[in-house]
Amino acid sequence: MTTYDYDLFVIGGGSGGVRAARIAAGYGARVAVAEEYRVGGTCVIRGCVPKKLLVYAARFTDAFEDAAGFGWTVPAPSFDWASLIAAKDREIDRLEGAYRGNLGRAGVEIIPSRAEFVDAHTIRLLAGDRTVTAERVLIATGARPYVPTFPGAEHVITSNEVFDLKALPKRVVIIGGGYIAVEFAGIFAGLGSETTLLYRGAQILRGFDAELAAALTDEMGARGVRIHTHADVQAVQREADGLVVVTTSGERIGADVVLAATGRIPNTDDLGLEAAGVAVDGVGAVIVDAHSQSTVETIHAVGDVTNRVNLTPVAIREGHAFADTVFGKRDVIVDHRLIPTAVFSTPELGTIGLTQEQAVAAHAAVDVYRAKFRPMRNTLAGRDERVLMKILVDAETDLVLGVHVLGPEAGEMIQLIGIAVGMGATKADFDRTMAVHPTAAEELVTMRTPSERLRREA
Repeated sequence: MTTYDYDLFVIGGGSGGVRAARIAAGYGARVAVAEEYRVGGTCVIRGCVPKKLLVYAARFTDAFEDAAGFGWTVPAPSFDWASLIAAKDREIDRLEGAYRGNLGRAGVEIIPSRAEFVDAHTIRLLAGDRTVTAERVLIATGARPYVPTFPGAEHVITSNEVFDLKALPKRVVIIGGGYIAVEFAGIFAGLGSETTLLYRGAQILRGFDAELAAALTDEMGARGVRIHTHADVQAVQREADGLVVVTTSGERIGADVVLAATGRIPNTDDLGLEAAGVAVDGVGAVIVDAHSQSTVETIHAVGDVTNRVNLTPVAIREGHAFADTVFGKRDVIVDHRLIPTAVFSTPELGTIGLTQEQAVAAHAAVDVYRAKFRPMRNTLAGRDERVLMKILVDAETDLVLGVHVLGPEAGEMIQLIGIAVGMGATKADFDRTMAVHPTAAEELVTMRTPSERLRREA
């Protein structure tokens, strides 16, 4: 019988790898995690956690403006970027310490090194140039920002560098139309930067419900974000007074910072996957089955490196399911179909299930319930921003196919709505739920008449 140094070796100390390591160790496995940077991964160190902290900071602009409508006299506020970044760094340090502490208490060894395969059971640790062996290996290396190739691309930063800017830029150009681009546009605009978003497609947030994406576009525009669609970058030039972004249409836009939020690619380069026999797809993602098993029986992969659903909670669930299945001897498969998702734009967007476009394509009869209204807080504040809510229902079965919310706390709402939709709630279930009044969320259980009845022609 072959003896290995570890029962499980995890490459990557992000959310998915850490969860898998802890759960496997709880089942009695000898586990190590190799991480070359900081424990916590993209989400904790330079992703959703610091980004959400900056979102909170940007939204104080509204609070100061709205206070007068409620009787408050607020002196002219001032903002200090350096103080925000320092506070953010302290919180990230605290969270990394918590991650390390949780692994240590679980009995997991943390190895501060880059790791690469020698073969399916042998790992080379570049720090110290030594090798270890493991019965099973989990690849959890995540993904990294992708920057398109164009002249002057070296002047562009990504979401990796944006959290460490020394000063708040006066002018920002953001390239991209996905949730990262949209969220940073809201952050910089809220903090006072002149913000332009360039997207080569027809509508930001491709893949989200088109009506909500269009409504968000309008609301962001009202907040001063200049959104240019059908706009691609030809070059970024450095001039005496800063950067200039030149679009393919010939437009020239001045900037102090240009942020590329143009997608992410799996971190599989130089991992030695070929030596281990692990197959990847055309974008470099590890090919896995429903149990996160790669083309090698003893090697699994979870999270963004598989390019399935690139969200931190999904990576955590995949890592947990892997450990339950392999070390807990419980057959657990992650359901990727109904995943509640939030975009922390301003206003916020929350969604679960099918978009209207997807629902109409998949179902012959769809009823659309829609509510658009000015939330109570905005009435005294004098703010015209509206909430938009949609419930999509299969008219033949009454099953709720999708729920979409644009407005304050949409992320909090969709987390709870996700429970109901995941359990197979019908519109009748929504209708018999008592409303909490006065709230914005009560509209989700008080819409009675369809705004549209969409029927496919026979």
